[in-house]
Amino acid sequence: MLNQPTPLDRVFHALGDPTRREMVDRLSHGPATVKQLAEPYAMSLPAVLQHLKVLEASGLVTSEKVGRVRTCRIDHKTLDHAGDWIARRQASWERRLDKLGEYLAATADEQNEEQ
Repeated sequence: MLNQPTPLDRVFHALGDPTRREMVDRLSHGPATVKQLAEPYAMSLPAVLQHLKVLEASGLVTSEKVGRVRTCRIDHKTLDHAGDWIARRQASWERRLDKLGEYLAATADEQNEEQ
């Protein structure tokens, strides 16, 4: 049986591309049209739309079409969820590093006492 990607997997996949990260950064400042998002890139509009499709599939971006204009917005809830996951991992890593530091300090103290 194949593993299905979780929502968090889709978020990190979407953020794995520098162009999509730049788009998320741009949208974190406010909504933008597809045309506005495409302006800084030397790529075709279909290529930009493919990037937006990945961002929307991950839940990071939502879009709304009014007439001929599609406006994109960031979904802060999805981005916050990924940030929370990272923060939990960071807290775990910091606890482990603190324990390692304590162990190394105790080992150094023991070696100094033996000399």
